[in-house]
Amino acid sequence: MPPEKREARPKRARVPAFVKKLRGVGNWKEVSAWLEWRGIEDIECITPDQAGVARGKMMPSSKFTSNTSLALPSAVFMATISGRYPEDGNGFVYPEDDGDLKLVPDLSTLTMVPWEDDPTAAVICDLVHQDGRSVDFTPRNVLKRVLAAYDKRGLKAVVAPEIEFYLVNKNPDPDYPLTPPVGRSGRAIGGGAGYSIAGVNEFDELIDDIYHFSESQGLEIDTLIHEEGAGQLEINLRHGDPVELADQVFMFKRTIREAALKHDTYATFMAKPIQGQPGSAMHIHQSIIDKKTGRNIFSAEDGSETEAFFHFIGGMQKHMPSALVMFAPYVNSYRRLTQAASAPVNNKWGYDNRTTAFRVPRSDPAARRVENRIPSSDANPYLALAASLACGLIGLVEKLPAEPPVVTTANEDEIDLPRGLLEAVELFENDQALRKVLGEPFVTTYAAIKKAEFETFMEVISPWEREYLLLNV
Repeated sequence: MPPEKREARPKRARVPAFVKKLRGVGNWKEVSAWLEWRGIEDIECITPDQAGVARGKMMPSSKFTSNTSLALPSAVFMATISGRYPEDGNGFVYPEDDGDLKLVPDLSTLTMVPWEDDPTAAVICDLVHQDGRSVDFTPRNVLKRVLAAYDKRGLKAVVAPEIEFYLVNKNPDPDYPLTPPVGRSGRAIGGGAGYSIAGVNEFDELIDDIYHFSESQGLEIDTLIHEEGAGQLEINLRHGDPVELADQVFMFKRTIREAALKHDTYATFMAKPIQGQPGSAMHIHQSIIDKKTGRNIFSAEDGSETEAFFHFIGGMQKHMPSALVMFAPYVNSYRRLTQAASAPVNNKWGYDNRTTAFRVPRSDPAARRVENRIPSSDANPYLALAASLACGLIGLVEKLPAEPPVVTTANEDEIDLPRGLLEAVELFENDQALRKVLGEPFVTTYAAIKKAEFETFMEVISPWEREYLLLNV
């Protein structure tokens, strides 16, 4: 056929690169195209509360892109894990009007919700007052406040979290203990399977869903291993910006729970879910970069440790006991922190010493970092990162000395940390340096919530009390 007779084929519209990104867009102009290309029907506008639970609103995508004003009551960020509210006192005052706080979507977090049947997206939001001021007591803003203090000094924090969790049989009745699930072998999972590939393979299909859900959200898993506990797994994330990594942990927790439910199993981030089994941690690797030079301030040009390295550790050693309530936020958290275990009850440090609270892994000088092994997996990732970096920052600013490193087992002697929630709250409230970095509104609000949670716990009669007190006292 002559060229002039041929019908011109319609050209395919070129899809912009930003539309194909799995996670985040640059501005509101890009949002509509990103949603339309995926056929998104609904948007989850979510934000972490003090417990790290996703709170927010769901709406049609057309409403989301029409400049709709979003708001949540301030009470959402003052509630305990059981839904109660604390009493006024010690600087905390419950707002009488319970006014609205505005949700401001962070478009860099826009992503798919892969487990929903209808095409759904989610976006993480910040909170501001009606006049645009940042809300000082919400977790994401607390972390941003700490990072702003680093930025003011020309510094940038880099972190890498490691999150442990358990897979357990469904447990609709809380009066019964949790039990390990049955894997593909048909037998209940036992303990002592640390780093076992066979242990991981017991949950092949579930883990495949975790990977698929994560990939579709642009979440980057570095490694996945089986830990020591029965049905206990650990996911390591790649290092990066603290807010971005906190966002990823926040989303990972939702992802892992949803993947587990798909396989008729629970995933739990309780610090100590099963008696006699190891607890679950959220270890945090930290290094600090000089923004001008791009160098790790923990290492000198000759590769040796700097004064800043020791000051950072010194700050963590001095203030970590006061910040413990942000790493171990519940009564159950303190069941994990026991002597002669890999969960530290000390504030010592050492080179590649897993019995210390602060471990310095083997690395080249550019990657020199401090691993904080204290946080439990039940901690709010935004608050755990904020507290850990705040303690290190105080050490840098005040040039606090570090104790000598420990070269022996450090977790069998004295206990350096609070042994319970109330003791931890008291130290938290009395640490003025920590209060200044984290902000008065957050400290008073968080302390009030934790006291109220303790009082709720005290209303429950435990099996231990019925076992040993019922007929003996």
